[in-house]
Amino acid sequence: MNISNIMSQSMEAFSNGWAIDTTAPVDLKNSKDNDYHPVLKAFLAGSFSGTFSTILFQPLDLVKTRLQNPSHHVVATTVNSRIQPGMITIFANIVRQEHIAGLWRGMVPSIARCVPGVGLYFSSLHWLKAKLGKTKGDLGPIEAIMLGVLARTMSGVVLIPMTVIKTRYESGVYKYNSLGGALKAIYKAEGIRGLSCGLGPTLARDAPFSGLYLMFYTQTKQAVPKEWMQAPSAASAVHFTSGIIAGILASLATNPADVLKTKMQLYPDKFPNAFSAAIYVHQTYGIRGYFKGAVPRMLRRTLMAAMAWTVFEEITRTIGLK
Repeated sequence: MNISNIMSQSMEAFSNGWAIDTTAPVDLKNSKDNDYHPVLKAFLAGSFSGTFSTILFQPLDLVKTRLQNPSHHVVATTVNSRIQPGMITIFANIVRQEHIAGLWRGMVPSIARCVPGVGLYFSSLHWLKAKLGKTKGDLGPIEAIMLGVLARTMSGVVLIPMTVIKTRYESGVYKYNSLGGALKAIYKAEGIRGLSCGLGPTLARDAPFSGLYLMFYTQTKQAVPKEWMQAPSAASAVHFTSGIIAGILASLATNPADVLKTKMQLYPDKFPNAFSAAIYVHQTYGIRGYFKGAVPRMLRRTLMAAMAWTVFEEITRTIGLK
């Protein structure tokens, strides 16, 4: 397989496991096609798309984190002696205590995690697909799950320090002045273990999410009549709908792991492992505790998928990638 084919095929993956599509072949001998490396084009387009979506929907991620950590600065109703804050209550408290800008707390580490994550996911997914000889988007359900899980695992391990910092920024429990300051403070107080805490639940959330998302997305799209994909307007609607369905189903399935990840990263001394966090959540909130923050997380995931896909499509057409 020559380098031209490899580079054109690598564009089939979209960041964070949200969507897959195929691109037109690129002729590297053609000066027009060779102005910019096709992989660089896709990386920049996906990164901009992901960054735009992260900024737009950061408040939902912040509310999700606060819902999973209700003991901090939350004025809420109490049911059976348990704090039961809701989305509106959290929003109101953040605006009242931290002003409108407070809704975007943790945005810097979110972006720092998103941009390299796009490139890593692209590279990992393409490499894995090439190894399996699946370069035309013809993935079966099991193959889609497997590739999504492996690709997300690779990027998740590398980016776990940014995930820890992002969670702590959003919680309001920790007061870091900068990204670099947060890295130094965590490393000085907790060492490498502090920068990697919650890795297990993070992978248990992100890897299955990417695998399930990829599977739901590809299978939903494949179930649509082929002629629908010929018209640009119909194809966009199919992509949007497939992304929404995949995001909802994958988000609900992985929310328990997200709750445990948040607990471990906010209170590493109290919850040294996922089992201790699971016991606490179950004893304190019951089964419903594993789905705290599910609504804002689901909204953010699905809306980010739809928005990111739209932006990505427009950018790739503008820069001539498609």
